[in-house]
Amino acid sequence: MTTHSTPRIALVGDRSPHVTSHVRIPVLLDALAERDGLALDAYWIPTPDAEAPGAVKGFDAVWVLPGSPYASEAGALAAIRTAREDGIPFLGTCGGFQHALLEYARSVCGLERAAHAENDPAAGEDDLVIAPLACSLVGHEGPVRVAPGSLAERALGAGRTQERYHCDYGPDSRRLDVLRAHGLRFTGEDEEGGVRIAELPSHPFFLATLFQPELAGDGTRPHPLIRAFAEAAAAHARGGRP
Repeated sequence: MTTHSTPRIALVGDRSPHVTSHVRIPVLLDALAERDGLALDAYWIPTPDAEAPGAVKGFDAVWVLPGSPYASEAGALAAIRTAREDGIPFLGTCGGFQHALLEYARSVCGLERAAHAENDPAAGEDDLVIAPLACSLVGHEGPVRVAPGSLAERALGAGRTQERYHCDYGPDSRRLDVLRAHGLRFTGEDEEGGVRIAELPSHPFFLATLFQPELAGDGTRPHPLIRAFAEAAAAHARGGRP
């Protein structure tokens, strides 16, 4: 692997000044550089552009951001698949979490008709991997319990965290067992047992959260999960594992 000094990260999403997470990104990048010495060379890739073969190849990390429904579901899924198959550090938050599960269901679990209710409201219940939440999490904040020994626990340095959400969709509990059986690990739950974090232990760094760590505080102290993602990107740029 060719090494280079500044890690290059792909920010996959349809950038909008109306999406709080997108507005927060420049603040986080500045804070990572100034507070943690983790300078990142970030490139925004709209989801339609992410459909192109190799769109995120050559990057040191891929972050699929909130903002669904995406202009291109196929683009979001292609970026996730490339990161997963090529061992590129991956972070998916909110819509990125949802599409990480959808990509895994289709590409790894063989559920070719797996659907996201927001993208495909006519999909049958038996095909839904991502379904409407019984209670909307828009504007919600709540605790998340983190599994011992998980990537999330190592990054957080704690077994419990308080997180912010802005979503109406989450994983359908009926699909979780097949995802688990094919290697995906669910390592964070809310107080009712709802899945909030997913990881892929076989991957150098593959983490997806239904909550939005980019919304923690005012952005001047990056969330530990975002810092860990930046560190993984730096390790990839050096030609090593996180």
